[in-house]
Amino acid sequence: MRKKSLIETNPYLQDLEKYRESLITTVSSSTAIETGASVQSVVDTLTEVAPSIFISPPKQKSTSQ
Repeated sequence: MRKKSLIETNPYLQDLEKYRESLITTVSSSTAIETGASVQSVVDTLTEVAPSIFISPPKQKSTSQ
């Protein structure tokens, strides 16, 4: 039996909006710590360019066997 990948089991990765929000939160806080910029300024920057830099999680494959 094949193990399911994280993308198949994590509900936050399956919901595109939750996935993007979580990704922006994680990247923003890490970037703010590293650069000294405010978290909000990093969020604003990421939100402006989000459609062009974020890759959507892959669509689930049908596993009907």
